[in-house]
Amino acid sequence: MRKLGTAILGLLSTFALGVMTEAQAPTDPQIVGIVQTANRIDIDQARLALRKSSNPQVKEFANQMISDHTNLEKSVRDLANKLGAKEEPSDTAKQLKQQAAEESKKLSGLKGKEFDREYVSHEIAYHQAVIDAATNTLIPNAKNAQLKSALQSAAPLLQGHLQHAQHLQQSFQSGGSSGQ
Repeated sequence: MRKLGTAILGLLSTFALGVMTEAQAPTDPQIVGIVQTANRIDIDQARLALRKSSNPQVKEFANQMISDHTNLEKSVRDLANKLGAKEEPSDTAKQLKQQAAEESKKLSGLKGKEFDREYVSHEIAYHQAVIDAATNTLIPNAKNAQLKSALQSAAPLLQGHLQHAQHLQQSFQSGGSSGQ
């Protein structure tokens, strides 16, 4: 549980640090870039889970992450194209990519139950951090009403992902199947 708390704090500080170094608030194109980066990271982590896990529940969750985040990625891209808001790089997106690479390396070295537990713990921390960043930073700083609305409408989906991951974690702790 302590590792999970540390991971959440690390992700939250990444968002806060990245935003602070971007002249106080991210621009709409930077927000698009941050959101797209976050989607790609979750898709990549889920693909890794499909390759490494033998747990049907983890695989089902990973497939849901790929499907939902691919759809979110397409929706954001379509909205950005409609608004003429080209995705811009940011310190936050760069830091997210760096942390994702470190987590992927860590996950790649794990097998079986150890992999499943780490993947699910990471998904809990990651979704909580994304929800917090969207609520506290991205939505309040989005200038375009359609972008702000799109971010707000994604919140229930992200909350559902968080709850699904938490349910998986609880099933592992209560002796449920977690792969071999």
